[in-house]
Amino acid sequence: MKVVITGVGGFIGSHLARRCLAKGWEVIGVDDFSNGKRSNVPEGAALIEGDLALADTCRRLPARCDAVLHLAGQSSGEISFDDPVADLNKNTVSTLNLIRYGISAQANRLVYASSMSVYGDQGDGAVAEDARCRPLSCYGVGKLAAEEYLRIFAPDLPFVAFRMFNVYGPGQDLDNMRQGMVSIFLAQALRTGRIQVKGSLERFRDFIAVEDVVNAWVAAAERADADNRILNLGTGIRTTVGSLLEAIGACLPGIAWYCEGSTQGDQSGIYADPARLRQTLGLGQPMALTDGIGRFAAWARTQEG
Repeated sequence: MKVVITGVGGFIGSHLARRCLAKGWEVIGVDDFSNGKRSNVPEGAALIEGDLALADTCRRLPARCDAVLHLAGQSSGEISFDDPVADLNKNTVSTLNLIRYGISAQANRLVYASSMSVYGDQGDGAVAEDARCRPLSCYGVGKLAAEEYLRIFAPDLPFVAFRMFNVYGPGQDLDNMRQGMVSIFLAQALRTGRIQVKGSLERFRDFIAVEDVVNAWVAAAERADADNRILNLGTGIRTTVGSLLEAIGACLPGIAWYCEGSTQGDQSGIYADPARLRQTLGLGQPMALTDGIGRFAAWARTQEG
């Protein structure tokens, strides 16, 4: 397999690139390092530096590849309000450019990192892929638009679109205080012993370990029977913010938390119905949150000294 991985310097992209290299695949990574880090790019991956919203970057991609694994983009609903046009370029224009590239490169499929943000508020129940989408942020609107471009061009380039839920794990950016609930909470806990919670402790999410996410991406890259599917990439487990804090507290005894402020465009609660994901890709049970938080906390301690 020869794969193009965008966002190769990012949290999930770097994990995926390492897994693909371990399988003996040829990896061509792309990143503009507006969010990712050069130090994350694994040895053995070729690197093309550039912004995929610019046609010139796509012209530097290899003439042929087997799959495009598209993780690059701006990944915060909150940040998307700062500059909606920039968000549109990072998340939607880049995807359209990659679709055109994938067709010209005769790729077998494009796997895309969409988001749970496309759903908006859905009430208290597991959300399936056929739920009506009502995004609450510019980020969610852009992700939904990109899905529609994939659908339109599917006859020429098959796709798999993962609606990613709350991914966490070692390698997540502990310095980004506007994206990644688990990493934000862990960073605050390690640095100050106090966690600021923006919103109610009764809000709920679906937290999935990065190891499980990478398993799904590799399966989607390999399996033609997943083509032209939109799949929730979550555990199906409803976890309140309060329960997450308790899990972190079990790993870092003595920490405290308090509620103050709110986040623009935040969803009050959402968790996945993963039935279609498991049926399509044949994945096993996801990592338990307590195990995943333990691993993440142990890694984060090494980063914080």
